[in-house]
Amino acid sequence: MVIEALYQHFLQCTSVSTDTRKIEKDSIFFALKGDNFNGNEFAKHALESGAKYCVVDEEAYAIDERIILVENVLESLQQLAAFHRNQLGVPIIALTGSNGKTTTKELINAVLSKKYKTTATLGNLNNHIGVPLTLLGMNGNTEIGIVEMGANHPNEIEFLCTIANPDYGLITNFGKAHLEGFGSLEGVIKAKSELYDYLMAHKKTIFVNDNDATQVQQTLNYQHIHKFGSLTSSDTKLKIIDSQPYVTLNYNDSVIKSQLTGTYNFNNIAVAVAIGSYFKVASEQIISAIENYIPTNNRSQILKKGSNTIIMDAYNANPTSMMAALENFNQLQQGEKIIFLGDMFELGETAESEHQVIVDYLEKNVFGKVHLVGKNFYKTNVKKRNIEKFETFDHLKFKLQNNRITNSFLLIKGSRGMALERILELLS
Repeated sequence: MVIEALYQHFLQCTSVSTDTRKIEKDSIFFALKGDNFNGNEFAKHALESGAKYCVVDEEAYAIDERIILVENVLESLQQLAAFHRNQLGVPIIALTGSNGKTTTKELINAVLSKKYKTTATLGNLNNHIGVPLTLLGMNGNTEIGIVEMGANHPNEIEFLCTIANPDYGLITNFGKAHLEGFGSLEGVIKAKSELYDYLMAHKKTIFVNDNDATQVQQTLNYQHIHKFGSLTSSDTKLKIIDSQPYVTLNYNDSVIKSQLTGTYNFNNIAVAVAIGSYFKVASEQIISAIENYIPTNNRSQILKKGSNTIIMDAYNANPTSMMAALENFNQLQQGEKIIFLGDMFELGETAESEHQVIVDYLEKNVFGKVHLVGKNFYKTNVKKRNIEKFETFDHLKFKLQNNRITNSFLLIKGSRGMALERILELLS
């Protein structure tokens, strides 16, 4: 079926679904395949659950006139999203980066939604499936779209750009993330800069952090940029005032008091302010949006549990973000400090050395008790007695069940697969 014909079916539906457990009435279901499932098998169930149409790519399952047969369901989803994006014609802001993508996306959305009707990526659905779903979630009411793009291999950002066709873009930062796929920091820079390459090739606008030398270098001599930062050359000027424990900054002679911890969040806030300024959102509305944004989903949250205060940053981790979290925690003027760190994933051949770098930093700075969890941290060479290693979470769990933590300031940081938020259940 040609995309134009599929598009007419899509327009008759209320939403798009890829999971029969979450079917909405009159939605269109795309029967995607995975390593351990075949969505074609659920087409009949999707119709029975309320879907108006189903898209399949195996003829044996096209047993109803409401089931649409295509050559490849995933490719059809992606092509449909690109077609829909171009039919809408709304401005699209794309963002990628090694750290802080989702927080930055949510901050941008909070600011722009003060003036515009926005549609933004839900959660971190930022891959070859999530980006199309985000685009297909936009409709005639959408005035600005905000699309988060993630990648762990070269050419992925380039591909996502061909689907989303962004008018504006930004890279939060370049860090040591997904080194297993990118090979090195240089590989990360090259892969993430595929967004810059696309925007420059199409003469679109790039938001550049003036304080990030790599961003400046990657966009050198390009004309269509909006610079933000603390330099005199910045188009939107901001300056960090404090980060103890929340980031406070100066903007337009006003003070913005955020509810985000960590100096690393200054850049995430700054780009949201810059985009708001560029799109002529009133200063008081920008300030209100930032000050009222409360982080969720274990991202830079400050929580209370009994007599303990916790920085919960366990959504994900890589060498760059973990070091930034530790440096920030080191600067905070608090009482008894306790650290819980979980393994960093997708580091490939650098896993052993990168985990040792973290341990070396811990031993050179004054912290209270440090708990390292996971097979990679367990392999590190630890010399100080305040640092304890646990090969599995269950080993840590046994320790905490028999050693109560009270009146302490905790940092919890680790990759998503470590699920270190489970520590909260062990604190009274």
